[in-house]
Amino acid sequence: QVQLVESGGGLVQAGGSLRLSCAASASIGSINAMGWFRQAPGKQRELVAVIASGGVTRYGDSVKGRATISRDNAKNTVYLQMNSLKPGDTAVYYCYTNTKLSPNDYWGQGTQVTVSS
Repeated sequence: QVQLVESGGGLVQAGGSLRLSCAASASIGSINAMGWFRQAPGKQRELVAVIASGGVTRYGDSVKGRATISRDNAKNTVYLQMNSLKPGDTAVYYCYTNTKLSPNDYWGQGTQVTVSS
């Protein structure tokens, strides 16, 4: 079982920035992809960004050019830097990962990001 601990959410003004972090409790080298998804009230969960163990990244269309995902494999930690935040970015952000040891997906408990206009 992999535990994910998220941090960095909160209230931000439009145009501002934030950085989310997520640490996975797993053996070093066992983590595959890590990433972030988000879900706003009444909407489906959507991709924000994912990064493979080798560093290949993919971003959701709504955040391209404003988000940067990175990871520290030695710490099993993934980071999400988001700039030029908009009220539409308001959502619960969920950390995601999977491992080389099982077919399961793992999710964090979610962290609220609220962008005020």
